Amino acid sequence: MDRLHRFCTFAFAAICASSVLASAQVPSSSTDYKSLSTSPVAYVYVSSSPSSGVFHIYGYSAASNGRLTAIPGSPFGAKGLYYMAVNGKYMFGAAESTIYSLSIASNGSLKPLSQVSTNSQDIFHVASLDHTGSTLYAGHLDGSGDDGYDFYSVNNSTGALSLIGGAGTNPNYGFSPLAFIADNVYAYSSNCYLLAPQIFGFERSSNGNLNGLSILPPMPTGGNYCPYKAAPDTSNHVAVPVWDTSNSSGPWQLAVYISDGSGNLTTNSTSANMPYTAIGSVQDIWPSPSGKYLAVGGTKGLQLFHFNGANPITKFTSALVTNEIDQVFWDNSNHLYAIDQLTGTLYVFTVTSTGATQAPGSPYSIPGGWYIIVQPK
Repeated sequence: MDRLHRFCTFAFAAICASSVLASAQVPSSSTDYKSLSTSPVAYVYVSSSPSSGVFHIYGYSAASNGRLTAIPGSPFGAKGLYYMAVNGKYMFGAAESTIYSLSIASNGSLKPLSQVSTNSQDIFHVASLDHTGSTLYAGHLDGSGDDGYDFYSVNNSTGALSLIGGAGTNPNYGFSPLAFIADNVYAYSSNCYLLAPQIFGFERSSNGNLNGLSILPPMPTGGNYCPYKAAPDTSNHVAVPVWDTSNSSGPWQLAVYISDGSGNLTTNSTSANMPYTAIGSVQDIWPSPSGKYLAVGGTKGLQLFHFNGANPITKFTSALVTNEIDQVFWDNSNHLYAIDQLTGTLYVFTVTSTGATQAPGSPYSIPGGWYIIVQPK
């Protein structure tokens, strides 16, 4: 559960669950998988905990129209795994103080390979890879304010992880996944611990090690803004959701920053030119592979925006759903995946230049569904 970013009450959750699950479907069984006439465009994985002490990874193949079908052997055992990252060949999953490596077979099925553990006080909270998939960056919380990121090199032959190093001592670290811009050198994220805003960045060396950047990017003018997370386009632009602490009930807005050749961030965003969102408190944000669109999930829904490079972000759609969306992800075939953790509901949308429509079979009910990761084909 993200700090400062969960506002649904029990009563609201119950209403969401009853209204959404009534129309949600269970993805097709693995026997249907064999009947697909075309190759899948992506594999979609959802970590889940349907009951205390029980953990699964549900795996699905996505057809060209976005319909999901269960991968043979799904659900797979997960050993408490929640947060996932994939590089085409392997999946890496964080669970408490352990990171697991799993192989991804040609049909999308998963097989456990190895694991690494860290200090028992460190609880992994996010996991992300650089663009080459050769280094894993795991955000951790240690309970004493010394939060940070651990860096692991990936053995491409075995999937095994080897610790390279780490960066810590910052209470804004660890909660947000690092987002690498196109050059794969600079990575950014943001948070607002105790209402102290910080957009922070790292420089990646050739061996995958990260060095913190001494940057203090300005907040947008016209408000007392707090940022949360970061999302890059296909160049050197980074979208950052912000909310005005002087108007805590007001809608979130979307700022855009420009990264120069040295990792510095600048912005022309102001209260007047940043678009407002219609989805409550932002839970997640992620760009489409083309860099043209931004998907934003929040406590009151899911919305799409146009990413316009250094120019202000602009609204594309109204709210596509109105229940909470906690994580979003894309494949390379214009499909957007979004999960509501409160009800275990997974949505699939096909996005074109004219809008977004739900894919056949969407939404899906996944017992205890928590986090998603997508492996494009």
